[in-house]
Amino acid sequence: MGELETAVSRASDLLRQAKHAVVFTGAGISTPSGIPDFRSANTGLWNKDDPMQVASLSAFLYHPERFFNWLRPLVKNSWQAQPNPAHYALAEMERAGIIKAVITQNIDTLHHRAGSVNVFEVHGSMRTLTCHRCNVTYPTENFIEAFLERNEMPFCPQCQKLLKPDIVLFEEMLPAAVWSKAEEHCRKADVIFVVGSSLEVSPANSLPYMAVLGGARLLINNLTSTHLDEYAEVLMPYNVVEIIPLIKQVLCLNTMPH
Repeated sequence: MGELETAVSRASDLLRQAKHAVVFTGAGISTPSGIPDFRSANTGLWNKDDPMQVASLSAFLYHPERFFNWLRPLVKNSWQAQPNPAHYALAEMERAGIIKAVITQNIDTLHHRAGSVNVFEVHGSMRTLTCHRCNVTYPTENFIEAFLERNEMPFCPQCQKLLKPDIVLFEEMLPAAVWSKAEEHCRKADVIFVVGSSLEVSPANSLPYMAVLGGARLLINNLTSTHLDEYAEVLMPYNVVEIIPLIKQVLCLNTMPH
């Protein structure tokens, strides 16, 4: 049995035995869908822009044109991207009762679009925008055509203030209710499966460690090493679209309708 097959077999065994398996995903699960990550050496978005200048609350409040010009290609990319086999495999594993929750750092909504239900987006989501004067939330799709095709910034239909996308910017707190649920799942977890995250972004990277401290077995599927590798029972430095469907196949072959 080769290294990949051994890793798939060991990961599948641990997930099969788990009573509360939780998946934690980062940008690496969405890069095969064509969405660039933020930190890769050559292609990462933070190599091109200073995040405080374009992706902070201050940028939104005081330099909205700069903020929305930075955001536009990211929104376009996310809007056009499709879930890949790794997203679909996790959704099937949730339907089969194998995983209980997906905690994601991603704002691209691909987990939801693949059919995952119990998803906790700790950095927010592109799906909605909120007026911070009226406190009304609107679906992004109401504004998407004007934003992408005519370069129009989204204004509140009621008060004409700029609408803020419901993604977590620099200088902002993470969404408290979502964070609380994510912590709850990590405290319950007996297996925590990190997929496509280098675990460099704080405080989200504390969640898998919290699970490990609580006794959870750790699986990591990431192309580069992470600071939690020494705790992992299975390390899988393989492409997510290759390995996650293989694990799903081993676990779900006889339990899922195709």
